Amino acid sequence: MIRFDKETFDKALDEGKLMMVDFWAEWCGYCVMLSPVLEDLAQQYEGRVVAGKVNTDEVPELAMRYSVMNLPTVVFFKDGKEIDRLVGAMPPDAFIQVLEKNL
Repeated sequence: MIRFDKETFDKALDEGKLMMVDFWAEWCGYCVMLSPVLEDLAQQYEGRVVAGKVNTDEVPELAMRYSVMNLPTVVFFKDGKEIDRLVGAMPPDAFIQVLEKNL
């Protein structure tokens, strides 16, 4: 998974590919629990989905831009626009459904 900063995030977003972006923080227990699930999905969908993480403590402007109020929040983008989001620690199938629907 790519660790996005503002510049790399905006560049990836401009490419218009399907993106799965995990908004997280180191102090968030549910974020830590969800991380291996998202990393597995990133490997499964490598080449078809851009998967990355935004540390909300390091890049708060991105969290504010997308009104991320709770962690973890996984936001999905396609063609540079938000298409879906899942809030909280969800099972892998929840993420797979969104990815498969938008590939």
